[in-house]
Amino acid sequence: MYEDKTLTCKDCGNEFVFTAGEQEFYAERGFQNEPQRCKACRDARKQATRAPREMFTAVCAECGGEAKIPFQPSDDRPVYCSDCFAKKKNQ
Repeated sequence: MYEDKTLTCKDCGNEFVFTAGEQEFYAERGFQNEPQRCKACRDARKQATRAPREMFTAVCAECGGEAKIPFQPSDDRPVYCSDCFAKKKNQ
């Protein structure tokens, strides 16, 4: 029923594809208008409206390296750097 459409981003002027699947999603949600911005410009616009996150520095409980985390560390829970956290998550 739907076919891919090529649209032009109103911010950067680049062309982007409004896929049939996206059109179906928009129709299911009752959206009347097609998107006016490409994904990169939509993401940039979302980031611009968000407040910057305060990052805290802690010592990784696994390797002893520096860990940057978005919360205040406490002594009762271990903190891991991104590499060690990924390893623990996959175990």
